[in-house]
Amino acid sequence: MKEDDFEKLVRRLEVDATISPRAFRTKVALISVAAYLVLFGLMAALATYLYLCWTFFQGHAWALVKLGAIGLAVAIPLYIVVLRVLFMRFKPPTGRAITRAEAPRLFETLDKLRAKLKGPKIDHVLIDRDFNAAIVQHPRFGLAGGHTNYLILGLPFLLGMAPNEMLAVIAHEYGHLCGNHSKFSAFIYRQRHTLGALHAQVTETSEPEWSDRILARLLGWYAPIHNAYTFVLSRQNEYEADRAAIEVAGPAAHAGGLVRSQLLGRWVGERYWSRIYEEAERAMRPAFMPYASMRTAFKACHDEWCTSERLAEEWERKAGLVDTHPSLRERVDAADIAPQLPSVPSVTGADAFLGANATAALIAEFDQDWWKEERPSWEERCKYVTRSKARLMELNAVPLTSVPLMDLQEFAYLTWEFDGAKAAKPILEHLMRQPGGPFPRASYAYGRILLDEGARRGLDYLEEAARKDRTLAEACVRSGCEYLMEKEGQDAAQEWFERFAATATA
Repeated sequence: MKEDDFEKLVRRLEVDATISPRAFRTKVALISVAAYLVLFGLMAALATYLYLCWTFFQGHAWALVKLGAIGLAVAIPLYIVVLRVLFMRFKPPTGRAITRAEAPRLFETLDKLRAKLKGPKIDHVLIDRDFNAAIVQHPRFGLAGGHTNYLILGLPFLLGMAPNEMLAVIAHEYGHLCGNHSKFSAFIYRQRHTLGALHAQVTETSEPEWSDRILARLLGWYAPIHNAYTFVLSRQNEYEADRAAIEVAGPAAHAGGLVRSQLLGRWVGERYWSRIYEEAERAMRPAFMPYASMRTAFKACHDEWCTSERLAEEWERKAGLVDTHPSLRERVDAADIAPQLPSVPSVTGADAFLGANATAALIAEFDQDWWKEERPSWEERCKYVTRSKARLMELNAVPLTSVPLMDLQEFAYLTWEFDGAKAAKPILEHLMRQPGGPFPRASYAYGRILLDEGARRGLDYLEEAARKDRTLAEACVRSGCEYLMEKEGQDAAQEWFERFAATATA
């Protein structure tokens, strides 16, 4: 299903869900049960066929053998497909498991939530590296049933949130499993994620078996329809989970947590990690490890990420079709409370729910694992930057007109990387005037710079680069379409792409 068709279907279903919620939920139930009916109906039909062959042709051995062989030739492969759908195994969520002995306060809180909200047991609590929190019902036997409940809490999230906000978040996630959602909604919530994981696992197989190809085709038709119906219901379920958070922690803590997680989470993704990795350009080892630095950085940079301007931006941001969560504005408005900028918490969620000892141990463990993974690329980056800057100094010491032709492109790219596009632009212009071309990579870089400056003629240079070097085609079309999508809209991007595909790579 194309993206436009999916969006139109979702918009229509949102209207249906608003006008007649009960009828819509009935449709979702029918769509969800349809997969089971088809699977079990197929198995029953094949079994019936084999039984009828046996019953009506017992006295005709040759006919029985012939029809039975045909039946088995069809039945066995199809039974394999059905069983793979029903019992396909999935990888469990990853993270560092934490026990009741390590974090008794967290598990006491989960016990109280279970008693208050009448929900199921949380089987495992995992701490991971993300600025997020989630509940996962991991299917043990695919669509056949059985699941394990995981609560996943990101260590950065715990280090950034206030205790009452963290309680609201945990209650929200737990609310996806309990009575506030109803057993029907919990089933849909679980099936949506199971089918999504099943579809991803089958389509991402590098060398698919024949059964995977059959599954991929079937799921390619069914999954988008199921996804559209359950997408709308999932957004409604987020409001139900929000009500669980309000019931447990109160509207102020819930709204405050939503605002803080949106503002701080965006800053962590955009600025915190990039600043950590920028240190690789100056030293062979970071001065401060990332997880050990988080608590201090979140406080020290509070005035950077927690501003009225950023809140206004997030307040106007609309939820897209890749996010089952409603927008910040919709969720805070539903809590019937005015949004406020969060203050610096004196105690964090990590302090309150994990305790000082467990928090310190996790920080040390996460930093150690992070450095073990990042050290090779970090050190390589540091060496590369040192060499490149030394080389750039050599090239800058020579007049541009005296730089050898074979070094000009290297000069332009190093200047672009370390001194910016404005400094690299005249070097590229000088290079493209030289005899001995074409210089497709220079054309690509120059086109990128022009587009970044808002000059549409940069598209001409991208087309030229792709014509001269087809290995650049993918990068050229991506840059051109991104520019046109932002400046002129999807129709203009599509029109240019079609012309590009017809001429630039001809």
